[in-house]
Formats: sequence, structure tokens, C-alpha cells
Amino acid sequence: MLGRFDPRRRQVEPVAPERTNTAGDVDLVGTVSAFHYDLAEWLGSDAPPKVFDRISAQLDEQFTSVVTTGQAVDRETLLAGLWSARNLQPGLEIEVSEVRELARGRNVLVVRFVAENRLGETRTGRTVTAVLITDGRTYRWRTVHETSTPEP
Repeated sequence: MLGRFDPRRRQVEPVAPERTNTAGDVDLVGTVSAFHYDLAEWLGSDAPPKVFDRISAQLDEQFTSVVTTGQAVDRETLLAGLWSARNLQPGLEIEVSEVRELARGRNVLVVRFVAENRLGETRTGRTVTAVLITDGRTYRWRTVHETSTPEP
């Protein structure tokens, strides 16, 4: 019965518990939430330019994003769009949940999370997979892939 389940064999070793919110010394929930808090502040208020500076400083020079429409966007295109979108959605909030570490290397971290944009009674959700690059002190977003989530 090679390759099939045989209850007479010894049990498989237990799988290590899934890491959900920390990767070494980084607080995944905090890192992802802080970035999205800045995005919501920039898009949803008359935020000072230092908020935009924080956002751009967290994006790696090679940053790319695949947005929910399937369009691939590079760093400069995204930043140009963000700059002109300041306070275009007054009151916008972004809630981050279900943050999970998917993979980790010496200087790479892959995470998945759910982000929900809230504007009044309107809710728009998406599942996001992201690659973060680290130098051991800071984390920069290298790439993001967003997929719309179905309405509840």
C-alpha cells in the first residue's frame, strides 16, 4: 500500500502550528495595519504631506501591485495616483483582519490578509497577498496582489 493511508502504520508527526501574527521580531498585524491606516488617512482626510511621505517610504523601489481589476501598477504610477487622490473619500476607514504569514526567508516575508474599505454604509473587501522585503530593521512592500471578496 505504498503511497496510501494505512492505519496500521505509525501516525504522521504533528504539523507545527501556523504562524498568524508575528514573524520573528516583526508584528505583522501592526505592520500591515499601520500602512493601511496611513492609506485611509491620506485618501479620507486633508492629511498633511508627511502621511504621503510615510506611505512612499514603505514601498520598495521595485514595488508593483495587481489591483482588483487585474491591472498591474508600478510604484511611480501608484504614488502619482495616490498623490492626486488625497481626501477624495472623506471619512474612509480601512480595517485589516486575518493577517497570516505564508512564507519567510532571510530578508523576505509573504503575508495574506483581508482589507475592508468602509465609507459610510458602503463596505468593499479584498483579500491581499503581499511580499515584504527587510534589511533586518525596516520592512518595505515589494509587491501586492488584491482580489475582491464577495459581498457577505
